[in-house]
Amino acid sequence: MLMTKLGEGGPMAIAAMALRAQQARMRIIAENIANSQTTAATPGGDPYRRQMPIFAPLKLEDGSVSVQLVRTEPDPTAFKKEYSPGHPAADPSGYVTLSNVETLVESLDFKAAQRAYEANLNVIDTSHAMEQSTMRLLQSK
Repeated sequence: MLMTKLGEGGPMAIAAMALRAQQARMRIIAENIANSQTTAATPGGDPYRRQMPIFAPLKLEDGSVSVQLVRTEPDPTAFKKEYSPGHPAADPSGYVTLSNVETLVESLDFKAAQRAYEANLNVIDTSHAMEQSTMRLLQSK
């Protein structure tokens, strides 16, 4: 488990685990965006299916609770269809199956993950500053 310099869990450990979860979430979103324009490799095949991060609570050694990414799951949303009879992946009626990734939704989700990441970084910075301040106070006595 992640621990602070003073050997305890607390805000820094909670925020550090949350940072890892948000970082993984941003990686998944980036993969979704990168594959948003894919089509099936063969006629009648499936294109890239959007992946969704699944999070769960994580109990730390000190009893506090953070979050962790436990797995990804495919988004069951239906694929989009586009009429493009000349496309190599077109089915017999001329439709191409497109990925179910919505880049606008992914972009907004990425922004939310980025904000959560930054908030957890601020928790770590603030906790560290408080520890340093406490240490200076204790040393001055």
